[in-house]
Amino acid sequence: MSVQFWDGRASTLEEQAKGPMINSVEMGMGTHDVVIGRIRKIPGYVTQFKKVFGGSDPVHIDNAVKAIAAYERTLITPGSQFDKFIKGDKKAISAKAQKGYELVMSTGCITCHMGVNFAGPALPVGTGFYQKFPVFPDNEYVAKYNLTKDKGRGEATKKDEDNGMWRVPTWRNVALTAPYFHNGSVGTLEEAVRVMASTQLNKKLSDEEVTSIVAFLETLSGPFPEQTFPRLPETSGTTIITE
Repeated sequence: MSVQFWDGRASTLEEQAKGPMINSVEMGMGTHDVVIGRIRKIPGYVTQFKKVFGGSDPVHIDNAVKAIAAYERTLITPGSQFDKFIKGDKKAISAKAQKGYELVMSTGCITCHMGVNFAGPALPVGTGFYQKFPVFPDNEYVAKYNLTKDKGRGEATKKDEDNGMWRVPTWRNVALTAPYFHNGSVGTLEEAVRVMASTQLNKKLSDEEVTSIVAFLETLSGPFPEQTFPRLPETSGTTIITE
């Protein structure tokens, strides 16, 4: 499992799940003790924690984030058009998309975006696959999109050698995740492809090459899992929010 965030500052899904709860611009709950205090006031949750985790005092932050991470690990999207193509259905993707697939290999994109998730090699849990970005900073895109303002991995480690290093993101569902890059500065997938070719490979792609690569990337969008949302435990006649 890859590390979390562009700069890899969280090693696991569990570690990442702790952040939003107390982040001032997200849930803003101050401390994890406050989070757990609220959960303990809901009898249904206490019952569920005991059933799932056991023990005399199962309602604590580590178990809470284990539950969140367990759910997040179900949010996978196998069965994309490209998956069907790789398994032998040569009509699963268009000729244009097949050309795009050939281009990402011949152009050099696959050097970093390898593997089943197009995010790098399989690594031990908590280990990130990082690459320098931008490799070729002397071009119009770097200034236009302010790509070197942030330190990347260096912001998390405080090491100069990590400045400009970023976790290689997956291409899975990339057509659905605009805007692009660590600062969200690029609004379209077409432009993102041009930026990557220029800043990472020092290559200028033709419009036809760009649209072919985008056609391929669009085949990596898989069907989303169906979810039946549970009825949450109730707090009949009272509230757990005191401030």
